[in-house]
Amino acid sequence: MSTVENAIQDYLQTIFAARSEQTHRTYRNALRAFELTLSTHDLPPSTTPPTRLPEEAIAWFAADLKGSAAATERLYLTAAMGFYEYLAAEALATPNLPRLRLLIRTRARKTGQRLPQFPREDIEKVLEYAKNIAERESESKEERLIDLRDRAFLITLADTGLRVHEACKLRRGDIDWREGRAVIIGKGDKQAVVRFSRRALTALKDYLGTRASLDGASGKPLGSLPVFARHDKGAGKKVKGITPTSGRNIVAQRVQEALGEEAVGTITPHSFRHYFVTTVLRASGNLKLAQELARHSNIAVTQRYAHLSDDELDRGYGEIFDNPNE
Repeated sequence: MSTVENAIQDYLQTIFAARSEQTHRTYRNALRAFELTLSTHDLPPSTTPPTRLPEEAIAWFAADLKGSAAATERLYLTAAMGFYEYLAAEALATPNLPRLRLLIRTRARKTGQRLPQFPREDIEKVLEYAKNIAERESESKEERLIDLRDRAFLITLADTGLRVHEACKLRRGDIDWREGRAVIIGKGDKQAVVRFSRRALTALKDYLGTRASLDGASGKPLGSLPVFARHDKGAGKKVKGITPTSGRNIVAQRVQEALGEEAVGTITPHSFRHYFVTTVLRASGNLKLAQELARHSNIAVTQRYAHLSDDELDRGYGEIFDNPNE
């Protein structure tokens, strides 16, 4: 007999095949929470057939999510709605989809528009630290490779706007070194062009040049090898790419070294993407340019970055009202 639990597993398989690893993880967490909601209403997922899944369950789920952040609530409800749509598409049940959408619309909170917050000056200190770590003495070749990799990784995040999972998926063959760009598959499985600064290309070439003997001994075509590789004992002599978790750990470690333990957590890989978008806007004042370079599908997302910091507002106000020459 088909059960809700079975159907959820099959649905998650379709998400795994078609969407990013991060999306799959989020949907899995959302549907685990949905299963808990069903269990508390005497509908155990392991024995309940999909045909007995009531539309009201989406309202129960919304109520259970009220203690979560508004953004999490909407994302989890989107995952649950996707599951109902899957049941209808696979003829496992016949839910009233328009009614379900109405239930979500009337019960879900709207997410507030928050300005992206990130410590710009601290990020620049981390980048300056990253530039210098490649100049220090290394105790081993592995340590030297790690220093060069981390410098290239942080500068690449700051100067390209790549998301952490996009940077981790980069292959050597993706980069056109002459043109200073790469074609990637980004968010929403959309193909996109990413541009690299001279300093990012220089850092990448220093790292990959030092890694040449390791890559050459891999027995694989160079173009297929990851740009950012592991250099721990577990990798051995194999060229294995870093994961998004590794990328987050790199940022945390270098933030700690550059700024101290208290700064850990205040800067994440996504902070460098905020830094990138804001840098483009500050330098150009061109919202459309920033949107295209950041690969935002909606310009409203880019507009969230088009704001001045408190320090800039203070300076501007002082120049207007507190000019001693007037």
